[in-house]
Amino acid sequence: MRPGTTAISAKPAGAPSVADPIDSLMGFATQAYAVADAEVRKLRHDPSELLTRAIQPAIWLVLFGEVMAQVRGLTTDNGRYLDFLAPGILAQSVLFAAIFYGIAAIWERDLGVLHRYMVSPAPRSALVIGKAVSSAVRGLSQAAMVYLLALLLGISVDLDPIHLAAAIGMIALGSGLFSTFSLIIACIVRTRERFMGIGQVLTMPIFFASNAIYPIDIMPRWLKVVSLANPLTYEVDALRALMLVGNTSRYGLAADFIVLAAISAVMIVIAARIYPRLTM
Repeated sequence: MRPGTTAISAKPAGAPSVADPIDSLMGFATQAYAVADAEVRKLRHDPSELLTRAIQPAIWLVLFGEVMAQVRGLTTDNGRYLDFLAPGILAQSVLFAAIFYGIAAIWERDLGVLHRYMVSPAPRSALVIGKAVSSAVRGLSQAAMVYLLALLLGISVDLDPIHLAAAIGMIALGSGLFSTFSLIIACIVRTRERFMGIGQVLTMPIFFASNAIYPIDIMPRWLKVVSLANPLTYEVDALRALMLVGNTSRYGLAADFIVLAAISAVMIVIAARIYPRLTM
């Protein structure tokens, strides 16, 4: 080397680049986004689905809520029973929309779309997360309608921007969790007929074995134990603290988010592992 020249160290061939993890993460996010975008486009092409899904929470709040408010023991210290019910119905509408999400995967298999997903270089986890994100978009559209309905009914809705942002995160997390659970069921049963039967069997126990429509304190002891193992309980608990003015979380918002995030992570791992079984 001549004097005055600067040595340039050559990177060994095959050595990992510092940018490689970032590039891999960006590629993973792009693949998940592509799947989510394809699913959301279906919603844009059929916006009437949002209107039909708004009917169910309206019936629960207007009919069920007003009637059950007259039952002794269901009134709460924090206000009217309708206020107590609104976050539970919000979680319920998201649950009902997400729990049947797996049937779309069965349709995709029958149409040949799923086979194209399987031969793509995208990781299976990116496909699962993409579907969970698209389900979260549907869940947020449901939430917007329930919030609007709650305001029309005079429910004390908390419109603080920070609380709204946290509620959006909780709704998206809950919707993604139950849609991934639905995908796992679809991979196991693999037929539309079986899926519809199992979906209907699972939906009601998840809903009624939670704190969505009545306080945990009035439950029998065995149901309290079941409710504590039910992820919907923690979603409703967080939504009550975030959606209603002056309400607090029974278990703590951090605990609610951690429980749902942990269960979601487990669901994604399981779904990514068995997703290819749907093509068999």
